[in-house]
Amino acid sequence: MLKNNISKIIAIIMVLCVGIVFVGCKNTQEEKELSKIEKIKKEGKIVVGTSADYPPYEFHKEVNKKDEIVGFDIEIAKEIAKDLGVKLEIKDMKFDGLLAALDSGNVDFVIAGMTPTEERAQKVDFTKVYYNAVQAVVVKTEDKDRIKSIDDLKGKKIGVQKGSIQEQIATNEIPEAKVKSLGKVSDLMLELKNSKVNAVIVEVPVADAYASKNEDIILTDIEFKDEEEGSAIAIKKGNEDLVESMNSTLDRLIKEKSIDKFVLQAIEMID
Repeated sequence: MLKNNISKIIAIIMVLCVGIVFVGCKNTQEEKELSKIEKIKKEGKIVVGTSADYPPYEFHKEVNKKDEIVGFDIEIAKEIAKDLGVKLEIKDMKFDGLLAALDSGNVDFVIAGMTPTEERAQKVDFTKVYYNAVQAVVVKTEDKDRIKSIDDLKGKKIGVQKGSIQEQIATNEIPEAKVKSLGKVSDLMLELKNSKVNAVIVEVPVADAYASKNEDIILTDIEFKDEEEGSAIAIKKGNEDLVESMNSTLDRLIKEKSIDKFVLQAIEMID
């Protein structure tokens, strides 16, 4: 009798264990089946990675005595979050660390005036291009008559943002260029002002932003053959639903001409 009872108890325990394992597997399977957008909506937020030293794209600004990250890229990111019905969380870091943060899952997407180059596209997916800007060469005002062409830059020290398209342009198009790559554009401008580099390459809106606030630096008329392909948003590969959603938001903003408005507003905010 006792033996039978023990057998029944063991049988019941085994059934319960199997049930627990089954439920656990089912929950794990359901978690795996959630799309990226579903996970974002479940968490109630979407995390964007950016490098906030690139006005008017993204930069720090004191608003109501509080430091905030602003810029037209940030306004686009806010619209993406709004269309998904979630909050936006911003993570600021060096430009050359953005794609690593995306790959590791620390951020859900990257918006930072990033060019969708073929090399980057092998590692991440990109949305459509949302903004086009040409490159500019910034020099000290006192050098404006000495540096007027690419030939004048030959053998000179050229400042560029590390991991950027400008880094490639300086290497490929300026003969014997001594390229100095730094993580932040603000540091590059200090290097220029302190004569540590002879010129800095950035996009025209960024060059305008810095030159308008610093009388000792100026834009040149130098043009490059290999212009960039515009800026796009980077997303980790395998998240086609998120790419599609963001493209839908970009389509709306482009149709409404909202991005042009965001650019003008951002330029007005630059100190």
